[in-house]
Amino acid sequence: MSKVRGVSAVSIVIALLAGLLACGSPDRGGDGAGGQKPVSVSVDVTNLPQRIIGVKQSIPVSAGEVTLLYPQWLPGNHSPSGPIDKIAGIAFSGGGKKLAWKRDPLNVYALKVTVPDGVDTVDAAFSYLTPTDSTQGRVVMTPNMLNLQWNAVLLYPAGKPAAEIPFTASVTYPPGFEAGTALDVDRREGDTVGYKTVPLDVLVDSPVYAGRFHKQIDLAPGADVPVRLQVFADAPEQLEAKPEHIEQHRALVQQAVKLYGSQHYDHYDFLLSLSDQLSSNGLEHQRSSENGEPTDYFTGWNPAVGSDDLLGHEYTHSWNGKFRRPADLWTPDFNTPMQDSLMWVYEGQTQYWGNVLTGRAGLRPAEVSRDALASVVATYTDGRPGLSWRSLQDTTNDPIIAQRRTKPYRSWQLSEDYYQGGQLVWLGVDARIRELTGNTKSLDDFARTFFGVDAGTWRTQNTYDFDKVVAALNGVVADDWATYLRDRLDGREPFASTVEKTGWKLVYDNNPGAFLTEQMKAAQGAANYTYSLGLNVSATGKVTDVRWDGPAFTAKVGTGMTVLAVNDAAYSQATMQTAIEGAKTNPAPIRLQVKDFDQTRTIEIDYHDGLRYPHLQRIEGTPDYLSQILASRP
Repeated sequence: MSKVRGVSAVSIVIALLAGLLACGSPDRGGDGAGGQKPVSVSVDVTNLPQRIIGVKQSIPVSAGEVTLLYPQWLPGNHSPSGPIDKIAGIAFSGGGKKLAWKRDPLNVYALKVTVPDGVDTVDAAFSYLTPTDSTQGRVVMTPNMLNLQWNAVLLYPAGKPAAEIPFTASVTYPPGFEAGTALDVDRREGDTVGYKTVPLDVLVDSPVYAGRFHKQIDLAPGADVPVRLQVFADAPEQLEAKPEHIEQHRALVQQAVKLYGSQHYDHYDFLLSLSDQLSSNGLEHQRSSENGEPTDYFTGWNPAVGSDDLLGHEYTHSWNGKFRRPADLWTPDFNTPMQDSLMWVYEGQTQYWGNVLTGRAGLRPAEVSRDALASVVATYTDGRPGLSWRSLQDTTNDPIIAQRRTKPYRSWQLSEDYYQGGQLVWLGVDARIRELTGNTKSLDDFARTFFGVDAGTWRTQNTYDFDKVVAALNGVVADDWATYLRDRLDGREPFASTVEKTGWKLVYDNNPGAFLTEQMKAAQGAANYTYSLGLNVSATGKVTDVRWDGPAFTAKVGTGMTVLAVNDAAYSQATMQTAIEGAKTNPAPIRLQVKDFDQTRTIEIDYHDGLRYPHLQRIEGTPDYLSQILASRP
């Protein structure tokens, strides 16, 4: 993790206020730059074989020492994760002469260039060496597809808010490639596309997907505000979708607009990759989203299983996270440190609505939607012992602490639990609103009044804090919402059991159901024994996770071991399941032969409760709020 020069709380507040004043009143876009000369960035993405992106920039400057910044703190990543390690070959020139540069040793994202008198433009050139293997980061270039994120391929002058720095961008694409982005095209010259000038914050918020095999699908036919699904695939046959599946995606848009009562974009593009080669992604933007799914997302669609909630989640972020953003997460530029204290709203409520809207759109059948929720409830009922020492609130710091690195014992360490844990907090809020109002109001009312304001505007910085969230909840129905939320966020009250307030309870049986079966299939044959033996195992027998204090953990099974045999039979998912079910009537422990580095040994697990997979069961005689929450809105 790169270190950043220390920034005081006072300087952050001053920068925030300056940025807010610069943003001005709500508008529909514009360049927001006061007519100043724009920075230009020209990107060449034609070197697909070596996966190298060439970058050239012209940056207006004044004489003297100039600081150019490479974006470090990235919206949607919630951490200082700008990939500066992949920038190479940096060269600056001005007035026809090469200019020397040096890096700030206390802020490695800041490059210092001395500009001679009489020079008003610095030309910059460098290469962005994209990952050639997933061990180096997200693979963003393949022979048939690419994902261009502007923050990775530009420098910008320090000293002004991003909203005040105009940028003119162009891309030279490989022959035969088509591109999808929220940016508006200004000109085309062969394979080079020039985009209209926009402020830096809009440019960074407008990534590009491009590829040889592309299909554009209208998700809002006849509507005043266009919404498009821009699909890019490894092969042309993967683009073929059944009409009824597309109608479900259109229903997703309809249900979201009905929920919020507004649209905070002038057009919206779901950028969707179907690839085994390009790394999957899920990243929000105000007028678009980056989404990665398997190659059989359309061709292997099974209506009985449905689709996942990725598109619903990222689409919701256009309202929550982009149009409205936590005050301490909004910064005037991409190098001022962010704070993540309200991620349980930003991501937690988005996780809630992503799942709900997926169900309302019919992208998931009702039973699968309940099983998806059951998996989350089980996680925070029986699968997160780490909540005994670490609060849900504290996990909002995890993007900065861990930057999404894999953890050996996640159930004890915890990770970004504000996503699904936050989802359950908001499920409880929804149920409580319904209970307090005799089911005449719900969290839908909060969403409309909190995120649906100022319909049609999209460049406002409409921030929120804890007090504003509480005030909006009290506007729906009066209650001690501050205490209710803090008790759950700070660990004084459990939040998983609130599912029972919706009229359903957590149960276990030996049938994984369609949701978990599909999850295990997507994980290439991995098996989930979290709530039985207390571990997850890959198709090859590698132990990928061990539940802290579970039966396997107690027997000294560790993450990273490989299971070679179960009860003297070579490991397979079938032999493991047979052994677990057989132990229900056999008092002998289950024997695992494991390999740990270059050693093998036998571990005995004294477990006899059989396979256990989570589901939700109706509580008779109680209001069924959950079915109402998931029901399509007319």
